[in-house]
Amino acid sequence: MVEIVGSLFIRLLVAVGIGALIGLEREQAESGGTFAGSRTFPLLALIGAIVQAFFPGLLASALLVTAIPLTVAYIAKVLTEGDIGLTTVVAAVLTVLLGALTVASERGTLVAIIVGGIVTVLLSAKPTIHRLVDRIDERERRASMKFILVVVVVLPLLPDRELEVLYGLNPRFIWIMVGFVTGLSFVAYILSRVVGAKRGIALTGILGGFVSSTATTVSMAGRTRESPDLYGIGTFSIVVASIAMFPRALVEVAVVNPSLLPRLLVPLGAMTGLGVLVSAVAYWDSQTDSGTEANLENPFRLRPALFFGAVFAIVLLVSQSAHSWFGVSGVYATAFLSGLADVDAITLTLSTLEADGEISASVATTGIVIGAIANTLTKIGLAWLLGTAALGRRVTVSLGAVSALGVAAVAL
Repeated sequence: MVEIVGSLFIRLLVAVGIGALIGLEREQAESGGTFAGSRTFPLLALIGAIVQAFFPGLLASALLVTAIPLTVAYIAKVLTEGDIGLTTVVAAVLTVLLGALTVASERGTLVAIIVGGIVTVLLSAKPTIHRLVDRIDERERRASMKFILVVVVVLPLLPDRELEVLYGLNPRFIWIMVGFVTGLSFVAYILSRVVGAKRGIALTGILGGFVSSTATTVSMAGRTRESPDLYGIGTFSIVVASIAMFPRALVEVAVVNPSLLPRLLVPLGAMTGLGVLVSAVAYWDSQTDSGTEANLENPFRLRPALFFGAVFAIVLLVSQSAHSWFGVSGVYATAFLSGLADVDAITLTLSTLEADGEISASVATTGIVIGAIANTLTKIGLAWLLGTAALGRRVTVSLGAVSALGVAAVAL
């Protein structure tokens, strides 16, 4: 009995803490402070927690009863201040639900803490979010909305099973991978837009690499050809963008097949570490601290997403067939050829095949590293083709060392 009471008391305190966290933020906000603040929000969370703990069947009624004074206060706020923003009202209702979650179960407590933190960050990030929205033009906004709409509408309609007409492919799984990879690129893209024109060359390479290391390489090589004196900065940005794909591949493996991650940490981690060292040398060797930026496009576009989906499906089929026909060598050949154009597809493919037991962990690991090496060689070729000889030599030395380490890791 004492243990139950103690557990309930702790969860009530957690509810009050979540309410206080949100309330403090709202009290500091110009639009929310006069409506509800550091005292009101903890009380709202406490209402939700107590009702859920002792009268769970009345939670909906409690929300309705709580909404009445909130509505009255909101109307008064509109009449006196002319502010029709709904953010504080929505946050107040959500705080009641978070309070109820804290006493619902252990998982509910964890979810309430996480969501409470996210809500506080979103509320406090209002200026940053508004600046970001202002930087995104109407064309990008429409492209993002179309892509998200298509993902939401199409995903439930796709069958979640292997279809013979598609040679055993699972349409829903492929579409989920499309959304995952595009979403990963979009997060980096958003960060790049938040940092804006003041970002340094380091963030240009890192964020550019997470969005598209190939696009970053093409952009930097072109700028170096226009201004040869930028070869130092161009080298640094291309190297950083290229090695950013290694952590990106690790993130993808961690999501698709976490059991494979420990085997990949050594080779890709070593390649990343060496890449950081050579990029640091390139940075200090650069003669100017220019705000050079890559021309990055919004990854939430339907055509590139569909193209990646097609590439991923083809690579998946080819990898399965190559393994059946030619064994391990067929998988490695597919990994190299696919990696020349895209690392994501072969990374996701081999992670999936290993999780399904179709290939061994060592084959999957080696194949992913081979794909990463192939893509690194592509960056070297682009630097020579689109940039200057000075850029090509430096990129070759830098990324060549990283590739050699990858080859050594595969050989061992």
